[in-house]
Amino acid sequence: MTGRGSGDGSETAAAWTVRESVTEYETGWYTGGYDLVELPDGRTKKYYWAELPPAVVAVAVTDGRVLFVEQYRPTVRETHLELPAGIVESGESFTTAGARELREETGFDPDGVSLLADFWVATGVLRHRRAVVYAEGLTPVGRELDSNEFLTPRAVPVEEALSVARTPSANDATLEGVLLAREDGLL
Repeated sequence: MTGRGSGDGSETAAAWTVRESVTEYETGWYTGGYDLVELPDGRTKKYYWAELPPAVVAVAVTDGRVLFVEQYRPTVRETHLELPAGIVESGESFTTAGARELREETGFDPDGVSLLADFWVATGVLRHRRAVVYAEGLTPVGRELDSNEFLTPRAVPVEEALSVARTPSANDATLEGVLLAREDGLL
């Protein structure tokens, strides 16, 4: 074997050489571009990508109810009932960001936040990490919405959380968060 891979999916990263990386546009929300990659068989191909900052999703339970937020998503033109979530700010850990987003969006401050998972999202097109955190010991403190947030907190009974997460209009982050918390015995 010449190091180019066998074609059976066992190629290593060393067999994929990036010949050029081009940023085609930058917005306040994400950066987009492509990498010109030499494939294991010697051909080249452009792989397009969008890079977003890391994000966090918070699963929080109070009085036997999971905290969701209802908000309109202009990108898909639908209103979603989803878990509180947001961007991890510079210098924040996933758990600190999760506590902040929960407080801002629902008005509950957690005593403790633990990391359930940290993973890459949509690796075929995105450079984006997401974490799911679990928050407990909630104290009502009042919401602090960002200027572009128009959302309403909704509390759903724990036994209905998975059904709600699967109901159209569902999204990946909410379904992932509910499933991870459920798998860990937290819901």
